[in-house]
Amino acid sequence: MALSPEIEFEDIEDDSEVIETSQTYKIDFENGRITNEIITGLEAIKQFVYLSLHTERYAYSVYSHDIGNELQDVLADNETTDAYKKMEIPRLIEEALIYDDRISAVTDFEIEKQGESFRVSFTVETDEGTLEIEEVLGEDV
Repeated sequence: MALSPEIEFEDIEDDSEVIETSQTYKIDFENGRITNEIITGLEAIKQFVYLSLHTERYAYSVYSHDIGNELQDVLADNETTDAYKKMEIPRLIEEALIYDDRISAVTDFEIEKQGESFRVSFTVETDEGTLEIEEVLGEDV
């Protein structure tokens, strides 16, 4: 004898598409803290781009393998030429960002060598709009 009555339920299929939001907590990168401020849209995507460019992929178990980049291996390699590094930077940045469903394309790369670092500017096309990104990448990525 069962403790609860036996009731048959109809199978309910939910065919509605779940829409993911860009809502996230804002990170204060200067102080290394998560704030209690909620950000959305382009600001949230820009934060994802910044986080991906400044996080080494596979280095932190708290992040999935979709977060971060593999720029460190190329930029820190003293055996490769600057021309090779300039060729690889766009591919590695695109691979770091394209996992996010909100990002449709990463284009218009401009790369300049500045001492031991590279100044990189590029365009990120998203479903929320377009972002112009400019970062300095070096051995401390």
